Amino acid sequence: MWKPDRQHKKPLYIQIADHLAHRIGCGEFPPGSLLPSERKLAEQLDVNRSTVILAFAELRAAGMIESRTGSGTRVSTSKWGATPKLTPNWRRYAEGGNFLPNVPFLRRIREALLQNPQLIDFASGELAADLAPIQEITKLMSEHQYTSYLGYDNPQGYIPLRQALVTYLSDYRGIKATESSILITSGSQQSLHLIAQCLLAPGDAIAIEDPSYNYSLPMFQSAGLRLFRLPVDEHGVQPDDIRSLYKKHRIKMVFLNPNFHNPTGTLYSEERRQQVLDAASELGLPIVEDDPFSLTAYDGSPPPPLKALDSSGSVLYIGSFSKIAASGLRIGWMVAPHSIVERLADARQQIDFGLSIIPQQVVAQFLQSAYFAPHLERLRAQLQFKRDLTIEALNSELSGLIEYAVPQGGLHLWVKLLPDIPDNKLFEEAVKKGVIFVPGSVYGSDASFVRFTYGRAKAEEIQEGIAKFADALREL
Repeated sequence: MWKPDRQHKKPLYIQIADHLAHRIGCGEFPPGSLLPSERKLAEQLDVNRSTVILAFAELRAAGMIESRTGSGTRVSTSKWGATPKLTPNWRRYAEGGNFLPNVPFLRRIREALLQNPQLIDFASGELAADLAPIQEITKLMSEHQYTSYLGYDNPQGYIPLRQALVTYLSDYRGIKATESSILITSGSQQSLHLIAQCLLAPGDAIAIEDPSYNYSLPMFQSAGLRLFRLPVDEHGVQPDDIRSLYKKHRIKMVFLNPNFHNPTGTLYSEERRQQVLDAASELGLPIVEDDPFSLTAYDGSPPPPLKALDSSGSVLYIGSFSKIAASGLRIGWMVAPHSIVERLADARQQIDFGLSIIPQQVVAQFLQSAYFAPHLERLRAQLQFKRDLTIEALNSELSGLIEYAVPQGGLHLWVKLLPDIPDNKLFEEAVKKGVIFVPGSVYGSDASFVRFTYGRAKAEEIQEGIAKFADALREL
């Protein structure tokens, strides 16, 4: 994010005015669009509000902006006395369309992290750089010539990667698949998006866990789907709740995350897994199984996915490279009947002609290399270490004020706050203190829950971050 140069001879307010004039001239702020408030812009640029007032005065004198009491400051629709011209109402376009924006808390988290990269980050659901196999992948890239062709690849995915995944799924997940039953995607969210857009229709009812990461994804509402919730207890969802929703609402699909569930960390019991599969088979109901965390099992024995136990072909299985190696490579996969893979691959071709071939080649090499298994062992040990640091800090700073279950894998700790504190106030106070987290309401829970992701924060930051959160809680 741009900020004025305090060492420059040009006054700060002139630098700000020139910068805003450039953005207006480039069309980033079209005529009639609302500029940030003086207070907000001052916070973003780390200057006094009086400096922004002077910058706005310069732009106002040049005829580039107009200010009205109660309406804020907008870009002039008529600059320098020129004849007014009709301009598209870009704000109306931005607020329209069928694809809904992210929920407000997630947009606020992104904004806060952009404004202050020094925040201790318990919000981002990804691995820290020190947990990623950067050195291993760098070695592989130096050892192999990855491609002699940089054109469009098969929209179903790079064939050697799908072949590598056949072996990986068999060896690590107990899933029998063929290369024609695998679709490569740019992560789990694209898999979910393709399912929502291509296999379901507006008005269809689906069931998701309560709480659920899927609740935070507006893509389902954007597709016109009706969401119904399945409460998660310490063993998973209840199969009778699935039957009840099917009877009442004729749900078309069930979306589950049985292994180290996001956000609660719950691990479905063996009995509950079989009961859920039996209910799906009885109803002829597809289950979409999202399985990003299984290989992080801290005891080194990853629990089997539902797909490995599925004898009736009820499960569409989604996996990802993001939570076990590197989210930036943007590689995920789906295992499904070939007819479904063909349908979704056709949609992929319409959207983007398929993924970049180079990251697919990198992942194919890494999965088959001698580096992969040792990386998983190191990842599990470091995640368990970070989990233990987080729990130790919580017990030290918030004893008697919280409740939680200890996760045996994954990246998240789901914490219930015993004080009744509005989540928006707690969030903003925590940001002021220098730490950020995800309120439970993002996942459909009530305001007394928070999710701490210890996979992103540095180990040496965890104690300090929890202390800052505790200060924010006590402040309220």
